[in-house]
Amino acid sequence: MTSLLGLSTYAYFWRMSDRVPDPMSLDEAMRDAAAHDGVDLFQICDHLPLDTASDERLAAIRALADELGLALEVGTRGTDPAHLARYLHVAEALGATLVRSMWTSGDDQPDALETERRLRQALPAYEAAGVTLALETYEVVATPDLVAVVRAIGSDHLGICLDPANTVARLEHPAEVVAMTAPHVVNWHVKDSGFTRSPGWVGFQYTGVPIGTGVVDHDAVHAALDPDARGINRVIEFWLPWQDAHAGAEAHPGESPAQTTSRIEAAWTEHTIEYIRSKES
Repeated sequence: MTSLLGLSTYAYFWRMSDRVPDPMSLDEAMRDAAAHDGVDLFQICDHLPLDTASDERLAAIRALADELGLALEVGTRGTDPAHLARYLHVAEALGATLVRSMWTSGDDQPDALETERRLRQALPAYEAAGVTLALETYEVVATPDLVAVVRAIGSDHLGICLDPANTVARLEHPAEVVAMTAPHVVNWHVKDSGFTRSPGWVGFQYTGVPIGTGVVDHDAVHAALDPDARGINRVIEFWLPWQDAHAGAEAHPGESPAQTTSRIEAAWTEHTIEYIRSKES
């Protein structure tokens, strides 16, 4: 099996946002991703235009990905069967074999029984299409509850998207989350995070940090998952704080916070790709 290395739209979070003067389009982000050596996958994650994109637009995205040599995955939020059916259509139109979603979406926060009912309704179509649904670990849902639902359903096309940084907000230790979820992981969001003291030393801030400098043990996660043997794609994303004076950013002369943030986001991309490739060489 093969484990692809990919970039998520979350690796372009600020550069695609309206906080920069000239936001990157999805097409521009895909072109940038393909320009990086070793990147063969792009995960279009929580990108709202996909909710209503026409079939013509979806065909154009797929054609661009084919031109660039990128495999695609998609990501959304929630377990409403109608919404999951929409994203199955999106995935099929894009040639994607994985849809990442989350247990909740905004005010829609079903309990475990309702989530299981919804998933059992949605999954037969995913199974027939050969598309896998991956539910992400995050702070709103206890990881044991997520694992229990995935186990109860027992479908080869339902698994877990592992992000051990997310659940720290529930006071779940990353290593424990990895151990609980490892048998069910079908997608891995690769990033690092760490704590710093808030201004005045009252409390802490938990944000993204350059990979290898935070609380997530990349080597241990890789060993637990064995991505190459299991065909688990690795998708790079970030929690980069907006880089202004409050964040302690070191701006270049004459550089605006938007320019500083965009520059550092791009640098984190290069650093993360190089870090991962150095570990696997």
